[in-house]
Amino acid sequence: METPRTPLAPRVDYASRAYWAGTIKMGLSKFFILRVLHDGPMHGYDVARAVERTTGGCCSPTEGTIYPVLREFESGGFVTVEDEVVQGRLRRVYALTEAGRAAFRVALDAWMEATAALQDTGRAFAARERCG
Repeated sequence: METPRTPLAPRVDYASRAYWAGTIKMGLSKFFILRVLHDGPMHGYDVARAVERTTGGCCSPTEGTIYPVLREFESGGFVTVEDEVVQGRLRRVYALTEAGRAAFRVALDAWMEATAALQDTGRAFAARERCG
């Protein structure tokens, strides 16, 4: 009697730039949300546009990315939220707490460490490519 086969997971194309760019952007989204809120309070739409400007368009988060992260930050005590009415519309304005500022500093250190390792790897790879 033959045992039923477990369906294989969809194949990931690790040679695809789109795969790696998406993975990197997902990881950076939370960091850049903290980064732009470090400049001052803003509502969700402004957060998305500020992230896009700050990253030169590299990260362009959607509402589907921004709001779950903001809710997560709020529930963790990293941002506060105040409702304000602008031109008759209710807007939620997000501001970093001291815990949020501290989280940004920790995140910045972690990303800078990872960036240095990536740069070292890139230099070593380029040197080997030139030699042989």
